[in-house]
Amino acid sequence: MKRPSAGILLYRSRAGVLEVLLAHPGGPFWTRRDEGAWTIPKGEIGEGEDPFVAARREFMEETGVDPGARGDPLAPVRQSGGKIVHAWAIEGDCDACAIRSNAFEMEWPPKSGRMASFPEVDRAEWFVLDDARRKILPGQAPLLDELERRFAAILPRIRC
Repeated sequence: MKRPSAGILLYRSRAGVLEVLLAHPGGPFWTRRDEGAWTIPKGEIGEGEDPFVAARREFMEETGVDPGARGDPLAPVRQSGGKIVHAWAIEGDCDACAIRSNAFEMEWPPKSGRMASFPEVDRAEWFVLDDARRKILPGQAPLLDELERRFAAILPRIRC
């Protein structure tokens, strides 16, 4: 059985428009993939680890940014491979171009016997919700829908 993951859906409002920070996975498998490939910064929950603590740790490892100590839980989602993702929405801001991700190693090219290092996240970007829905992994799209529902009543009143 797959170990569940936990992540942070960082959001901000610009001129009353909701934007979310998504991360593009690093490594050779994801290099040429764009639409339907982006994700919230997330990772596996350690044995006995509090899921929100794991979400914050993974966000910091994959972006180099502290998302804050408080988050609003979102309903867990199941990705196509069966993995359950627990997520928290946190209002915040960061320079997406300045993110710094930890790295992982894998044999590359396959069957070459050589190990290569790749960032877990090769870039991040802020997206308005319509664009984010095209970019995010389909199994994580319900997180965007829930965030939008929660803020639909207040966003039209926000003035920058």
